[in-house]
Amino acid sequence: MSAKIVTLGEIMLRLSPPSHLRFGQANQFEVNYGGGEANVAASLAQFGMDACFVTKLPDHEIGQCAIEALRRHNVNTMHISRGGERLGIYFLENGASVRASKVVYDRKHSAIAEANPEEFDFDAIFRNASWFHFSGITPALGPKAASLVEAAVIAAKRHKVTVSLDFNYRKKLWTLEEARRIMRPLMTYVDVFIGGERDAALLLSEDEALLQAGLTPAVTMSIQDHPMEKGEKIHQTAELLKSLKERFDLQYIATTSRDSHSASDNGFEAMLYDGSSLITSKHYELRIVDRVGGGDAFAAGLIYGLASGRAPQAALEFAVAAAALKHTIFGDANLVTVEEVDALASGDIAGRVQR
Repeated sequence: MSAKIVTLGEIMLRLSPPSHLRFGQANQFEVNYGGGEANVAASLAQFGMDACFVTKLPDHEIGQCAIEALRRHNVNTMHISRGGERLGIYFLENGASVRASKVVYDRKHSAIAEANPEEFDFDAIFRNASWFHFSGITPALGPKAASLVEAAVIAAKRHKVTVSLDFNYRKKLWTLEEARRIMRPLMTYVDVFIGGERDAALLLSEDEALLQAGLTPAVTMSIQDHPMEKGEKIHQTAELLKSLKERFDLQYIATTSRDSHSASDNGFEAMLYDGSSLITSKHYELRIVDRVGGGDAFAAGLIYGLASGRAPQAALEFAVAAAALKHTIFGDANLVTVEEVDALASGDIAGRVQR
């Protein structure tokens, strides 16, 4: 039997103009469904795991469409609650070259944001589960969503389930102070943390001006007239992650690094801190088809690698390769197999036709 992985969060209706049209040029929109934890579940299901996605969706046809989209990817939907007023929506304008992509959200008062913990049987949900994953986006949806996540992580720990968090701070959803106040208590339940340096600094620092500037305690020392050497940057990142691990007693901390050459071309790599050393991945240069869901693909790859017993270096390489492949796939979900990810991780980057 494959490992049972539970994710909890929001799935939204994604509407985007065809190709690279701007919103103002569009007279039709392409339909997809996605959201952080839903994307992770879809990826894990593609990898052959029993991926169970927990959410609340309106009891009407559009809510059912979201469920059917999950089922097409073999995601377990048996614990989805039905009810509420609406399904969240986001509009995506795909950028190209020097024009950045744009996202407009229409998600207030969505069904999951108004859900109550009592609507979910978490003991049944976590029965026989080995892993629970959530993101910082979900508790940012409002007080009820934050309470729902708290109930979930408490139940997960009661069932001795490993908990991972993709912090993913979104300033459009809440303030730094709100994020710190809600997320610090939740961090006491987390075993595997995924996030950037700013996410780590938000949890560790009280310096609002520093965080508003997008800087972290680990990198302020390098703000001089010359760029920091890569070795020095890695050392300072390790010190920041070490502080985060000690503060919250984490097993692993993963952070990704993206070089945004343009909206069409990015460099991508990642690091994993295991408590004793900072492990670095190989670097990928990516031509982007769809950047949305790249971080979720990384999270799913890391969960798969660690949950399936791979060594930390191998788990990290699998996660980075999975994220690299996601950038080549349209839509939120990473529709790739373990074999395809392993082939890329092993060095097969030629992109030749498979016959």
